[in-house]
Amino acid sequence: MDHDECVEAIIKLFEEHYKKDILKLSVTGDKFIYVDFQTISLFNTQLASFLLDNPDDFFECAKKAFKGVNPNEELDWSDFRVRIKNLPSSRVFFIRDIRSEHIGKLLCVEGTVRQKTDVRPKVTKMRFTCPACGKNILVLQNESKIKKPSACPYCGRTGTFTVMDKVMVDYQGMVLEELTTQLDGGEQPKRIKCSLYEDLVSPISDRRTNPGSNVRIVGVLKEIQQKDVDGGISTIFDLVLELNYVEPLDEDYSTIKLSKEDIKEIKELAESKNLMKKLVGSFAPGIFGNDEIKQAILCTMVGGSRKSRSDGVKTRGDIHLLLIGDPGAGKSQLLKRSSVVAPKSKFVSGKGASGAGLTAAVVRDEFMRGWALEAGALVLANKGICMIDELDKMSREDTSAMHEALEQQTITISKANIQATLKCETTVIAAANPKYGRFDSSQNIARQIDLPPALISRFDMIFALKDLPNAQKDGQLADFVLQMHKSNDVEAPEIETEALKKYLIYARQFMNPKLTNKAIKELKSYYLKMRSSSEDNSFPITTRQLEALVRISEGYAKLRLSDEVSLQDAKQAIDLLHFCLTQIGVDPETGKIDIDTMTSGVSSSQRSKIAIVREIINQLASENNNMISTDLLIQEIIKSGIDESTFENILKGLIRNGELYEPKKGYVSKI
Repeated sequence: MDHDECVEAIIKLFEEHYKKDILKLSVTGDKFIYVDFQTISLFNTQLASFLLDNPDDFFECAKKAFKGVNPNEELDWSDFRVRIKNLPSSRVFFIRDIRSEHIGKLLCVEGTVRQKTDVRPKVTKMRFTCPACGKNILVLQNESKIKKPSACPYCGRTGTFTVMDKVMVDYQGMVLEELTTQLDGGEQPKRIKCSLYEDLVSPISDRRTNPGSNVRIVGVLKEIQQKDVDGGISTIFDLVLELNYVEPLDEDYSTIKLSKEDIKEIKELAESKNLMKKLVGSFAPGIFGNDEIKQAILCTMVGGSRKSRSDGVKTRGDIHLLLIGDPGAGKSQLLKRSSVVAPKSKFVSGKGASGAGLTAAVVRDEFMRGWALEAGALVLANKGICMIDELDKMSREDTSAMHEALEQQTITISKANIQATLKCETTVIAAANPKYGRFDSSQNIARQIDLPPALISRFDMIFALKDLPNAQKDGQLADFVLQMHKSNDVEAPEIETEALKKYLIYARQFMNPKLTNKAIKELKSYYLKMRSSSEDNSFPITTRQLEALVRISEGYAKLRLSDEVSLQDAKQAIDLLHFCLTQIGVDPETGKIDIDTMTSGVSSSQRSKIAIVREIINQLASENNNMISTDLLIQEIIKSGIDESTFENILKGLIRNGELYEPKKGYVSKI
């Protein structure tokens, strides 16, 4: 197919299938239309083959064809483009499989955006003037350096030529990496450089290709000359994909579009009886029991309402959840299932994640030869959910990087020459094991959580999954697991996974429930009741738990697709939070709820005993020249009403914290 035949074929294609789209261009102001390859293939197979093998020639012919369909003299049709989508499977490649034979061909590749440069102008054409004959010479700029004419094609003059004008377009560089699902075993993911031009770097398109996004791209493979270290020209070329079309593979709650039929089905489901039972039963049908935790995860999926006050302060609406349990309790399975149901999620695990990997890292920029910011999992899951498994296996330095992300929902970076604040409106569902691998029933549960108190306090709900022998429950669990192994098919849930995902998307995206007076009264009553039960400066709950109650109440209202938080929503939220507090936040000495037990592992009653011990030590130290006999100390401690075993634990803690030391056996001294 020659050039003129190609133009005629494209004009016919546009006339039959895309005339309305082209006529709209002068109204919308766009300079491109999307063309489906399957439409081209059905229309003219010869034209489809020409596009795949000679894409640059096809796009030049398409620019001429635009004017043939819409001969509007006011428009410069040389600026208009076609974007090709839906290439055949024969042209879909893994990055590792791209070879020199594919240079100049149209390819489709899927991958994860790893790095992206700023948008900068780039020269595509330059017009030079010959000083001898005065004629203009047009030179296309397809290489990385400015290309000048070697000689005048009209008079043959050589030497320097005067630049008359140049045509510039917006340009952006991008590095695409293979998807993790495309890798086998221990293969290292391969990368390829990409070039984006014109409308592909517009503000709307730019957001689709943010680092961490999974995209499907269509582009023309080009080669770029490399240079040796000594400045000579190398025989090895670099490969670059000049992109023609970009399509995001994953979307967040705010960008997914639901059809009218979807919305109708969602509203019908919301009006059905036993809605919560259906949602809980359909969320994780392959996991036995744990209905309270499933309810909590569903509330976490939809979240509360994010609020921006008139003074500029923003209150997060995301609900953070922490699961701590014995091995085999199903924590990881719940997290994996959550990542399937959530429309946008990132899954990270323990030692495989660092603080930089969770938040952000400063790396060498492959394009600009400087420093660039590479987003971590919490930033990449913005407006989505991040699942962190084996949280206890991460180091204290790495987990401390999460503090700002969980509460303020931003991540501030100040490294090299980069100072940036990244948005991180991300819900976190984390799982961890107890300090000694399994819960010890003889010890306080809160003391067995090996996580920093400041991090624990940022989770709205904390559940303890204990594996305790129970004849009836064990029998039901054994039947459930064995039936699962007998047949790979799980009992069909009332709500299919795709329908459940759409329901949660609608609830999170469109519902913004407000607290009613009845709900406020109920939440206030519970808060005051818990606070009034405090004794000896104990704190059953704080305002942080009150805010968590509000978010959970809003989550229950969203699950009902309601615009108001009802009294029932508030009661369900209170029941769920109280269930968490009775599991972990109970002072073993008094048997009452004490939030300090959960957040720091030291209850207020124990703190008061530590204060008594410190006071006695200070008194004896002044009387005995800072050399205190442990026997004398025990006698004084017992007189104050503290038993010997409790004193020994307190003494070990004071020595471990560096407040005391043992100068010799049987004696302690203050530092």
